[in-house]
Amino acid sequence: MVKLLDFWAPWCGPCKLMNPVIEELEKEFAGKAEFEKINVDENQEKATKYGVMSIPTYIIEKEGKEVGRKIGVTAKSDLVKLLKG
Repeated sequence: MVKLLDFWAPWCGPCKLMNPVIEELEKEFAGKAEFEKINVDENQEKATKYGVMSIPTYIIEKEGKEVGRKIGVTAKSDLVKLLKG
């Protein structure tokens, strides 16, 4: 299954802007994709593992391998393209 990793932080303005977009995608891709929100303040180890330097960062994985990455405010259509692969 496709997975979207959403690296964010509560103080991040662009992350807050993107939150409704991610919520829409979660509804649209229910049963087709997994979504994991990763607070970089609470989970620096995972952010380091994925080489996340700025937020928001969205990483798309298929079968545990990274197949796409978007950094910053991203158009919903771009994330849809990545999720559909």
